[in-house]
Amino acid sequence: MYLDRDLIFLNKATNDDLLVLCDIVTKENDGTYRTTETLSSTRSYIGNYPDNIKRMLPELIHEFRLFGGNSVLNFFRGEGPGYSEILRDVANKCKVSFNDATAKDEHVEQMLLGKLIKEVLDNASDYELRQMMRELDLQIPYYNRRRVILDLEKLWKSHDIAGFLLLTSVTSIVLTRLTGIAISTVAGITLPRLTAVMLGPIGLIMTSLYCAIDFAGPAYRVTIPAVIQIAYIRQKIKFNLKQ
Repeated sequence: MYLDRDLIFLNKATNDDLLVLCDIVTKENDGTYRTTETLSSTRSYIGNYPDNIKRMLPELIHEFRLFGGNSVLNFFRGEGPGYSEILRDVANKCKVSFNDATAKDEHVEQMLLGKLIKEVLDNASDYELRQMMRELDLQIPYYNRRRVILDLEKLWKSHDIAGFLLLTSVTSIVLTRLTGIAISTVAGITLPRLTAVMLGPIGLIMTSLYCAIDFAGPAYRVTIPAVIQIAYIRQKIKFNLKQ
């Protein structure tokens, strides 16, 4: 079994981040195994879960891809659609705008993460935005709501510590709400005060994500949070390389 070529970068991920991805694919919100998953019964899973997920990465991605495709088509081709196709399907379900003809995977991922962050910021009160700026240790000469939102939207792509904290906080809360699983962060970084500030506005945007999942079908309970986690892992790897 081979690893999807578009996901080779996952070989650089930490075990903790891959463990989150594995649990998203195999487990329900209450921690029980999904009735439709087959990974947990394999020799690879039994021998490597939870301490060495990288050794079972091809099998994990194969299972993830099966959730992204039609069961009949999966049967005839022996696998699910590739990551690039699943990513674009998730982005479309989440109403992310991108040019499908020219956009690379990372760009689509950034648009998806950016949409989550933008919706959090747009739904935040002025008080919450001021608190976010304070927790991120960002100084501004005067408060202007539109300017603050634009600055924070740009910040997470900067790959500095403040931008990474913003991205991690939003992703962590969204995934916890969707799956009950908290994502791993960089060692030594804690997020309780920043995430507490974001609980209100994130609560407002979760309704649209739940609707997308419920309307589109149960497979999206796997593919939407899994794609968000994969997109986050790529950005985390880039952040770590710059440190």
